[in-house]
Amino acid sequence: MTRRSPFRYFKTSPEIIRLAVMMYVRFPLSLRNVEDLLHERGIEISHETVRYWWNRFGPIFAAEIRRNRVNRMRSYSNWQWHLDEVFVKINGETHYLWRAVDYEGEVLEGLVRRTLLEWGRVVA
Repeated sequence: MTRRSPFRYFKTSPEIIRLAVMMYVRFPLSLRNVEDLLHERGIEISHETVRYWWNRFGPIFAAEIRRNRVNRMRSYSNWQWHLDEVFVKINGETHYLWRAVDYEGEVLEGLVRRTLLEWGRVVA
C-alpha cells in the first residue's frame, strides 16, 4: 500500500511549506518574521499560515529528522541507547514512563502505561 502525501490538499509546494516550518523551528524567529523573510523571497503567505503549517507538519518533520538521525547513528560502532523507567502520577494514579535515550541524551521514543511491563508481558 502506498502512503499518501501529507501535502496532497495544499496548493503551496511542499518545498515552501518545509522551508517556512524549518525557518520557524530552526532559528529564533517569530511567525511574523518568517512571513517577512518569505515575502522578501517573493512568497506571499500570512503568519497564520505558517502557524497552521507548523502545527500540522511540525510533528511529521520532527519524526522524519529523528528517524534519519537514528539510522545515521546506528552505523557508528559506539552508538548506544538506554531505557529509563520512571514512575509518574497522572490524576493521582501511578503510571510507568519508559524512555529510550541515546548516548547524547536525545529521547528516541517514549511510552506511558498504567500497568507494569516486564519482558514483553504485562504484570498487573
